[in-house]
Amino acid sequence: MDSPGIVASGVRRSFGAVHAVRDVTLTARAGAVTGLVGPNGSGKTTLLLMLASLLAPDAGTIRIGGIDPLENAAGVRRIIGWMPDSLGAWPSLTARETLVMTGRLYDLDADAAARGAERLIDELGLRALADTPAKVFSRGQKQRLGLARALVHDPRVLLLDEPASGLDPQARVELRMLLRRLAAEGRTILLSSHILSELDEVVDEAVFLVDGATVGADRVAAAATRRRTWRIRLADRDPRSAVVPVAQVLGLDAALIPIDRRDLLVSFGSDADAAAALAALVGAGLPIAEYAATTGMLEHTFLDLEGGRS
Repeated sequence: MDSPGIVASGVRRSFGAVHAVRDVTLTARAGAVTGLVGPNGSGKTTLLLMLASLLAPDAGTIRIGGIDPLENAAGVRRIIGWMPDSLGAWPSLTARETLVMTGRLYDLDADAAARGAERLIDELGLRALADTPAKVFSRGQKQRLGLARALVHDPRVLLLDEPASGLDPQARVELRMLLRRLAAEGRTILLSSHILSELDEVVDEAVFLVDGATVGADRVAAAATRRRTWRIRLADRDPRSAVVPVAQVLGLDAALIPIDRRDLLVSFGSDADAAAALAALVGAGLPIAEYAATTGMLEHTFLDLEGGRS
C-alpha cells in the first residue's frame, strides 16, 4: 500500500518571535513507518501537535487521511492515535481504568472498551500493572500505557512522540515488532525519536527537520553518501598487532588508522567500498571478528546534516 496517510505542505508555526516550524513539507505513507528526525528545538513536537489537530498552523496545508484538521478536527481525531512525549494520565486511575475511560471517550460501548483494554494490557506488557494507579508508574511503564491509550480506538494513523523513551531493551524490541505489525496492517505511523539506532531498525522512510524546516531530498541523499567509519576487529590479536596487516591489505598507512579500545577505525566512501574491503581482508586470511559501521544510516545522515548547518 503506498497511498499517503499524512500530507503536509509549507507548514509554518510561530510563537511570537520564535519560529518553531518555518517550512515543513512531508508525506507519510499508509502501510509504512516514517521517522521524524531532528535535534532538540527543531520543531518536531510542534509539528506533531499540528498534525494531531491540537495546534493550528500559521500557514500551509495538512491532510490526515485526506481530512483537513482545520476544517474537521473531530474527524481527524477519530482516525488518529496520539501519543505525546509525556503521558498526562489521570494519576489516580489504574492502567485498566485509564484504557476503559479512554475507550469510552472515543464512543466505544462499555463492553467494547473493556475488551479492548484487556487486549492492549496483554499486547503492551501491562498485565502485572493492570490494577496499579498510574501515579506510581516508572517512565517506561508510562510510555507503554501511553501507547496503549493511543491504540484504544483502533486508529488508522499513529502519531508517536518519543515512544521508546524510558523503555528497557526488551520493551524496545517488542515496540519495534508491534510497530512493524501495525504498519503491515496498512496503518500510517509517524514517530519521532532521539534514539536513532532504534529508528534505523523500524522505519521505512525518514523526514529530517533542521531549524524548523524539512531538509530537501537532494541534501539528505548527499549527506547519506558521505564517508562513514567502520569498526574492524581481528579474532586472534589485539588491535595494535592488527593495525599493520589490516593496513597492508587495504593499502593504508598504519600510523593513520585510529584505535578505539578493541577496534580499528577505517572510513570508506561508500558501502560498496566497505564491502570490497571486507572481501579483501577475508581473502587475505585475516580472521574478522567484527566489521560494522560505527553509526547507523539515519545517525550518519543526521550528524552530517547537523555539521552542515550554517
